[in-house]
Amino acid sequence: MTFSRFMLAALPGTAALLIGIGLARFGYTPLIPALIGQGWLNAPEAVYLGATNLAGYLAGSMLAYRLASRFAPGKVVRFGMLAAAASFVACALPLGFWWFVPWRFLAGFCGALLMIVALPLVLSRMPLDRRARTAGVVFTGVGIGVAASGTLVPSLASYSVSAVWLGMALVAGTLGLLTWRGWGLAPGNTSTAAAQADTAPASGKLLTRPVLLLLIAYGLDSFGFVPHTVFWVDYIARGLGRGLAEGGFYWVCFGCGALCGPLLAGLVAEKLGFHYALLGVFVVKTFGVLLPLFSTSMPALIVSSLVVGALAPGISAVLSGRVAELVGLTGHRQVWGWMTVAVGVAQAGGGYGLSYLFTHNGSYELQFLLGGLALAGGAVLVLFSRSKPARI
Repeated sequence: MTFSRFMLAALPGTAALLIGIGLARFGYTPLIPALIGQGWLNAPEAVYLGATNLAGYLAGSMLAYRLASRFAPGKVVRFGMLAAAASFVACALPLGFWWFVPWRFLAGFCGALLMIVALPLVLSRMPLDRRARTAGVVFTGVGIGVAASGTLVPSLASYSVSAVWLGMALVAGTLGLLTWRGWGLAPGNTSTAAAQADTAPASGKLLTRPVLLLLIAYGLDSFGFVPHTVFWVDYIARGLGRGLAEGGFYWVCFGCGALCGPLLAGLVAEKLGFHYALLGVFVVKTFGVLLPLFSTSMPALIVSSLVVGALAPGISAVLSGRVAELVGLTGHRQVWGWMTVAVGVAQAGGGYGLSYLFTHNGSYELQFLLGGLALAGGAVLVLFSRSKPARI
């Protein structure tokens, strides 16, 4: 496969995750201080609205596999991108907390659809030796979206919060239309090897002991970085008293990490294998989440932003490859759906639980401690998930 054909097949997936995760999910984080500062929401409403987005992600993860089985997967992806853009337009109206709830729920729902349906569809078009790298390229969309939101939000918020929402809607709608035709391609067109792998039977039952351990570990990972994806900018802007501009700077650092992390993680997985790469990223991410407990200096906050930003999507990229390795591509979409449900449960529960703790004790530090402990537990489970890969 030539480089141009590789990028042509991978870039629609990059755009899908940019919209569904980078903007619909992570784009809200740097907006929290502005929503509070400009009187659109109070602090408890703002953090609970972030948790509502995670609840939508849970609902989407539970329905995505059924929708992709009933309708053409490409149509599901198209719906997810355009519905996410519509939710941003609706949020540009300052009509109060209860107006935002269904639209932020819809944005989370679309994020799950795009995560579950778009990634396996893109991987099914790739030869076996390009799948780790492809997953890395696709997940860079998360980082691009995060970096864009960290740049756009502080500048557009100086005009109005509505300008921020409309800016995200414009980006999402434009990308959806530009990649529209890419989702009409049939899977497996790019190579005979990809087509054969896509139709090969999975080895054994899907919910094996290694898959179950990874399922729980992924849930712990998702809980573990809720503090960074919900509270990070607010922690820096209001908790440390450094303002929205500086909070936006660290969110851009988070986005730069997310931009590079998946591709780097994919390359490491090609060298070390998916199992050892996954174990390594869990350990490093634990360090990144806990770092603010030891130092709030500028270098420490930059390192924490970069590390957690890189490995938020980086773990997903490596884990996706590990799942395909364990169950084959025929089982990948179903198991990846289970994984995304685990993410949804952990993030919705963690989002509401940590929001409740925050509204009652106001402690950001407790959030980071609990997140780090969850990630450390996930690393232990990954360690014991070693198993021979399936034949794909």
